[in-house]
Amino acid sequence: MASITITLLGHASFRLEPDSGEVVYFDPWLDDNPTCTMRVSDVEHADLVIATHGHNDHIGDSFEICKKTGATFAGNYELCVTAEKNGLKLGSQAMPMNPGGTIEPAGVRVTATQAFHSLSMSPNQSLGDAPPDEYFRPDGAVCGIVMGFKNGTTVYNTSDTTVFSDMQLISQMYGPQVAIMPVGGLYTMGIREAARAASFIRPDIMIPCHYGELQGQPADIEALSNAVSFLSPNTKVVKLDPDESVTYTTSGFKLN
Repeated sequence: MASITITLLGHASFRLEPDSGEVVYFDPWLDDNPTCTMRVSDVEHADLVIATHGHNDHIGDSFEICKKTGATFAGNYELCVTAEKNGLKLGSQAMPMNPGGTIEPAGVRVTATQAFHSLSMSPNQSLGDAPPDEYFRPDGAVCGIVMGFKNGTTVYNTSDTTVFSDMQLISQMYGPQVAIMPVGGLYTMGIREAARAASFIRPDIMIPCHYGELQGQPADIEALSNAVSFLSPNTKVVKLDPDESVTYTTSGFKLN
């Protein structure tokens, strides 16, 4: 049976390790993340680093991890241009895509989807002089990401977004068994919207993220679980604490 182990590093940062051997860091905000105990210096190996948009709590330490490990960076075109400014060669070390596009770095089929969130590049990432009075720079798009692994498992990370009806289309096209989505209800959808999103996507397991008292975005995960069980009875909400992981197999899952 195919399996994948998914570890919440903190906030919205994850490490994904399918039994086909790839190591993927997703939106890895480590060094300045108050919810994360792992630091860039602790990363020993990575094959692929994916960032969904240019806010620091998502782009985070992506470029540094790639430079340290030799991993490929994947993100939208503007993020990859920024990656090149940070020392990663565009087209090889930094592989661009936009919503609707698919690339296949490190043997992982990565498809960008739409998401609805504010667009900006955190200023410390944008090297070079900024235009007068401009604090944020556009980062092109916020992308959800569908990851298809060689072992047959598919994971959909919605990234920062509200619920939208075309999540049903994403589900129909890619059939993700695992969905990861924010539930904080301030800068992203909350538990009401996330429960409806789960009913659109209908994964086997849903992993909530981007919430917590420390971030000023508390969320009632028990209420989320109850709502999901009503709207999508075959979906199980799996709550992870930082540094906790879940191993999903094609026939079930277990908390580690």
